[in-house]
Amino acid sequence: MSRTTVTPAPARTDGRTATPTGSPGHPDLAAAVRRRGLVLAAGAATWALSMVTVGANPETTVGVTVSDLTALPFQVGVMALLGAMSLTGAVGTGRGARVAIRVERVLLSLAMLWTVVHGCFPAFRDAGWLAALDVFWPLSMLGMFLIGIKVAVSGRWRGAARAWPVVAESWAVVCIPVFATVGAPVSDWVGGAHLLVGYTVLGLLLARRTGLVLPRG
Repeated sequence: MSRTTVTPAPARTDGRTATPTGSPGHPDLAAAVRRRGLVLAAGAATWALSMVTVGANPETTVGVTVSDLTALPFQVGVMALLGAMSLTGAVGTGRGARVAIRVERVLLSLAMLWTVVHGCFPAFRDAGWLAALDVFWPLSMLGMFLIGIKVAVSGRWRGAARAWPVVAESWAVVCIPVFATVGAPVSDWVGGAHLLVGYTVLGLLLARRTGLVLPRG
């Protein structure tokens, strides 16, 4: 009877090694992060343009619809940002980080639902249930601010990418006092500029994968 000898394959040593995104370690993941960055940059720029044209709080029905439906691409962009954070482990790799991303996705989804209904169905704008749903807008942004702090603390993104989520997600902290004390049109320009400097720049950092580290494939 003949004998069959099985020689085990050499063990891989690069299975979980991190590599800068400029190298060919994980092209599919790098492309996915780039796409999400472009979606974020475009969405924030769209809302910024609307803010300095129709204003953040328009008085006409058409203006409110335009404001809402240009805020929606921004929210889609923030959802894309969460996807990039999840793909790269920016918030961390433990269970707590995964739960934080999931909770934020729920909050943001409810905020997006408010945006669609408020923008497309003027008859519902004074409804109590829609007013209750509106609370998820600020809650979702507060959640993103906390996640931005966690990104900075975890240090899995480097350089500007590590700090920029906090810069971008400080929109409410910076702009709401301006809206409350100064009002339009100054507050509209401040809000639009902050969107460009914060979220649009963050999207471009992701698109260029500046400071990101992805796992090898």
